[in-house]
Amino acid sequence: VYCIDRVHSRRFVGNWMAFIAPEAKKRKTFLGEEAPPGYVPGLGRGATGFTTRSDIGPARDASDAPEDRYTKGVRPQQPGAKQNDEEEEEDLNESNYDEFAGYGGSLFSSGPYDEDDEEADKIYMSIDRRMDCRRKERREKLFKEETEKYRMERPKIQQQFSDLKRQLAAVSEEEWLNLPDVGDARSKKQRNPRPERYTPVPDSFLERAAIQNKHHSKLDERQQKYGFQTPLPGTKTPFSASGIATPGGSVPLDLVQIGEARNSMLGVQLDQVSDSVSGQTVVDPKGYLTDLNSVTPKSTSDVGDIKKARLLLNSVIQTNPKHGPGWIASARLDEATGRLQAARNTIMKGTEHCPKNEDVWMEAIRLQPPGESQSVVAQAIQQLPQSVRLWIKACSLEIEVVAKKRVLRRALENVPNSVRLWKEAIELEDPEDALVLLQRAVECCPQSTEMWLALARLETYENARKVLNKAREHIPTDRQIWIAAAKLEEANGNESMVPKIIERAVTSLKANQVEINREHWINDGEDCDKGGSVATCQAIMHAVIGIGVEEEDQIPTWLEDAESSTAHNAYECARAVYAHALSVYPDRKDIWLDAAYFEKNHGTRESLEALLQKAVTHCPKAEILWLMAAKSKWLAGDVPAARSLLALAFKANPNSEDIWLAAMKLESENNEFQRARLLLQKARTSCPSQRVFMKSAKLEWMMNNLDEAKTLLDEGVKHYPDFAKLWMMLGQISEQQDSVDNAREYYNQGLKKCPKSVPLWILLAKLEEKSGLSTKARSALENARQKNPKNAQLWLESIQLEIRGGRKSMAQSMMAKALQDCPNAGILWAVSIFLESRPQRKTRSVDALKKCEHDPNVLLAVAKLFWSERKISKTREWLNRAVKIDPDFGDAWAFFYKFELQYGTESQQKSVVDRAVHAEPHHGPNWCVVLKEISNWKKKTDELLAIVAKSLPLPT
Repeated sequence: VYCIDRVHSRRFVGNWMAFIAPEAKKRKTFLGEEAPPGYVPGLGRGATGFTTRSDIGPARDASDAPEDRYTKGVRPQQPGAKQNDEEEEEDLNESNYDEFAGYGGSLFSSGPYDEDDEEADKIYMSIDRRMDCRRKERREKLFKEETEKYRMERPKIQQQFSDLKRQLAAVSEEEWLNLPDVGDARSKKQRNPRPERYTPVPDSFLERAAIQNKHHSKLDERQQKYGFQTPLPGTKTPFSASGIATPGGSVPLDLVQIGEARNSMLGVQLDQVSDSVSGQTVVDPKGYLTDLNSVTPKSTSDVGDIKKARLLLNSVIQTNPKHGPGWIASARLDEATGRLQAARNTIMKGTEHCPKNEDVWMEAIRLQPPGESQSVVAQAIQQLPQSVRLWIKACSLEIEVVAKKRVLRRALENVPNSVRLWKEAIELEDPEDALVLLQRAVECCPQSTEMWLALARLETYENARKVLNKAREHIPTDRQIWIAAAKLEEANGNESMVPKIIERAVTSLKANQVEINREHWINDGEDCDKGGSVATCQAIMHAVIGIGVEEEDQIPTWLEDAESSTAHNAYECARAVYAHALSVYPDRKDIWLDAAYFEKNHGTRESLEALLQKAVTHCPKAEILWLMAAKSKWLAGDVPAARSLLALAFKANPNSEDIWLAAMKLESENNEFQRARLLLQKARTSCPSQRVFMKSAKLEWMMNNLDEAKTLLDEGVKHYPDFAKLWMMLGQISEQQDSVDNAREYYNQGLKKCPKSVPLWILLAKLEEKSGLSTKARSALENARQKNPKNAQLWLESIQLEIRGGRKSMAQSMMAKALQDCPNAGILWAVSIFLESRPQRKTRSVDALKKCEHDPNVLLAVAKLFWSERKISKTREWLNRAVKIDPDFGDAWAFFYKFELQYGTESQQKSVVDRAVHAEPHHGPNWCVVLKEISNWKKKTDELLAIVAKSLPLPT
């Protein structure tokens, strides 16, 4: 057959194969395999290859096979075909070209990838990572700011309705019940589904099932009579035209068989619950229901788990009866399921198989009733006479003390080296007998430090020293013996021996290759401090404070140790640390200052003055130390000593502004106004400064010499025109003289020189408001906000201006703008809470706490909110938080005192006053108004507290 065309050949082969018998249709072995190189179909039969118009390229003879045809694994390409897939995938379109980056894809992806390319890629990747790390912080900060701005401008629906969702907490039960029900949009078929019908299985079904599964053990009567010629069942049944003529139309019921089936089903259920071990069941048929009542499992899964666990444990104790934990686990399983007697029996069997297992005996003792446990203990001790736990258990089972002593002495005869038994025995004895027992105990247990120390405590001083010396011989590596010796010497008045003993302790322990753990020694020192052994505590701190600390880390480490001891209420330890640090670095001002603050807070006035006396000797250039020493003398009422200290400070620090002002304050507080005026005059001559001019003018103002004060202020603004307080004082004095125009002129001049001074802008606005020019006041505050953007004080003053004018809606609108401009300003959030209606205040307070969790203004506002709702305990709690987080906030102290005046006792009121006097607050809107009044310039903190509290309104 000659193939003329490929299509015709395939069609011919298909038609030919259709007539072949199925037996001849066997697959050839070469079908599906790759053709050998140079193979041309039909060449063996004389066929020649040729091309058609469907092929592209010149025709060639079949023998002209290209060289690449003989390359294994490479198929020939037809002429005109695409070169490769990679060139086909490359997109060189103009839309994929960028002037800066070039083509989007890689133009060299088809080239080889060698080691140089890999090294270059690694270098570029490392550069990218480095650049990414350098810009990471800035990029994350920018992303965070943009995210917050986006969320503020476009909040989610959930955030927009968050306040409304919080209002659901205020909905009463009656309002909730009155809410209308949601209509049911389901169809009638969905609303009224057809109920499921359950049809009981008829007895005929059970009988039929029994007949099908029935096994015959004897022949039927008819089969015995007629043999196996009996016709099939039903073939003799007569038929009629109307159907089956069998009366009743059903098989007769056998109720006896039905009863037997039910009994067999109940038996199956009992078998499932029973526990079959070695072919025998443990189910008690009579007490089955009674046992079910005592089983604690709550579900069928628990029952299955218990059955599996019991089966597993029974297998364990049968395969390995010497395994004690298996008996214990099996007994506890029975106990957990309410089978206490079975548990006792199981564990007693365990003691028979494991008589030397202490845990099995302890479990057996625990499970026995009180009357039988002692006999079990006796059996256990006979098997294990060296068991300390069994002897302790036997002692605990005894009721009388005499019996307990008898048991413990028997125990010590068998186990004389048990420290625990000696402790139990000694605790039951009186001091005299305990001393005898301890003497015997240290002989039997010479390595027990506790026994030696207990014996030393009961002995006299001389005997205790001997005991401790023997203890050091037997236990040379324990530091507690050395510390006990130091405490003994301190308790008997030999404080000079304490440092020597501690030094010898450190040396001896190092010689015995014991590592000196600094933290452990410091803890021991704190324990000595709390126990009253001050000399021992100080000796320990001096001996170990420098161990293991590098020289460059000494100061921060020691200061940290002092703060830690202070936090642990070990004040003598902290004092010792400061003393050691000052002995090593006597010229460090910061250490002296920390020690002075420590003495001020936790020491006495005498200790503070003694420390400051040493401090100014070693650091004469530290002005603050001189001022603290002088103030301490002044507060103690020793004014001459304070003057002499300031005089010495003048010699050490000539022309010091702080010392000049401190001397002036000392004289003015003691009504020595002429001396104060002379001091300020000298100060303006020797060391003129803006503060000196301000204090000079304030002194004249307090003495009601307003003209002299204005003269000094005019001179001051000539020298220091950019000091805003001078301009403010000039305006306030002019207001006091009822010269509004002059005050306005001073404020405006000051703002030209100090446009960033917020208090000056506020004074100008208040002056305009007092003059009845609210529009000018508003304009001044707007100008101030333009000159000082994002300033919460200016926003607050603008809002309060509208509130005082009765324009609450405008104040609320301005508050919204203020919170957008200053989202973290606590003073704004505090005012915004009370701008809302009463139901909305809680929601607003929650938002404020989220933004400013630790702001004292917000905490005070929340306390006032609870105060208005008469929640006394919560109000006191939040006021405490406010004064703790910022003790310098005077308004919080004033509100706290007013609250205690209304609801607290005298002791609570006194506590608040004492805490406020100790804190000495200086800030707060209401506090500063009263503090800076000229009439209150000589009043103390407790007097100012009463005045401010009286002026505050009750929160509503």
